[in-house]
Amino acid sequence: MQIHGFNKTTLLDYPKHLAATIFLGGCNFRCPFCHNASLVTRVATQPVISTDEVFSTLKKRKGILEGVCITGGEPTIYPELPSFIQDIKALGLKVKLDTNGSNPSMLKLLVNSNLVDYVAMDIKNSMEHYDLSIGVKNYNMDNIKESVTYLLSSSIDYEFRTTVVYEHHTMEDFISIGQWIHGARAYYLQPYKDSGDILSPGLSSPSKESLYEFTEALAPYVSSVSIRGLD
Repeated sequence: MQIHGFNKTTLLDYPKHLAATIFLGGCNFRCPFCHNASLVTRVATQPVISTDEVFSTLKKRKGILEGVCITGGEPTIYPELPSFIQDIKALGLKVKLDTNGSNPSMLKLLVNSNLVDYVAMDIKNSMEHYDLSIGVKNYNMDNIKESVTYLLSSSIDYEFRTTVVYEHHTMEDFISIGQWIHGARAYYLQPYKDSGDILSPGLSSPSKESLYEFTEALAPYVSSVSIRGLD
């Protein structure tokens, strides 16, 4: 398992908790709007941070930090993820997992073993247009559907979220998503922003008006719909 980034303190990545964020390299998707492209397509060129360094920092900040966010890339591609999280939990820290939902078996293992406290799953697009937004042709949606169904019926704290891209998403897409995740507790729309480390530059953000229209259209389907990261 390769750690390629470590943010020692954040108030943004783990809702309502002071946390550290660990960035793992590698991903099975190629989302054109990915804002951590170097962790997806140029992993071999990225600096590696040792687990010893990460745990040394976490131990020093014990009593200050409340949790750790594990993101990527896609963390669930690593078979050793459960043992890694066990070591974090042993420090008395909560764990938030960011995932694309493509590995429901790993997701279920982590939740059922009480290794994660919060799950944030990306909904890349409507099922009809998922291929467009993950950069993988003819993708079999079964695993994504399984992860969504599991979270909808789980007692774990979770959120669904979509990075909204002008060129990728329409009102019809969000109505379709709303019907798909009907009954979800929390769904966040976050406008696309060019981080400077984008897989496919040239994309753009939707207007504020469009974002508000999308949230209104989603309201009948989801308990809480919010816009995150709006300037």
